[in-house]
Amino acid sequence: MNSLSTQQVEKLGYFQVLRGIATAGLLATVIAGLTACAALERRAPQEVIKERAQARWNALVKGDIRAAYAYLSPGSKAVMTEDDYRDSIKRGFWKSAVVEKVICPAPDSCDVGTAIEYEIQGRRIKTPTKETWIREGSDWWYVQK
Repeated sequence: MNSLSTQQVEKLGYFQVLRGIATAGLLATVIAGLTACAALERRAPQEVIKERAQARWNALVKGDIRAAYAYLSPGSKAVMTEDDYRDSIKRGFWKSAVVEKVICPAPDSCDVGTAIEYEIQGRRIKTPTKETWIREGSDWWYVQK
């Protein structure tokens, strides 16, 4: 007959306790991560879109066309390659841009009002623009028209 000594049983118990603690720690980490994700999702769409739209405009002002292209909707990317997008952008044209308002007339579509400043013939001009952002999947995307 094969039997375990008292010390072996105590060792096994110790390792099982450690494994239980590790599993509980991992579970707590996963739950905390999911809770954090859920908290992010509770942000109003207008907040998320304003942040993304401003980031896209910041990229355009800096001349980072690749970063700006990343915000295009999948449908826009399907009809415009990154090279075509790059060719359509006049680098250095925009001097500043501030997203001023986001209005969402439908659950998956929002209009963004931005004040852009650009230079033409040596003069700076500020003008409002309106763009459309749509929700596709779990994120919001700029619709290139």
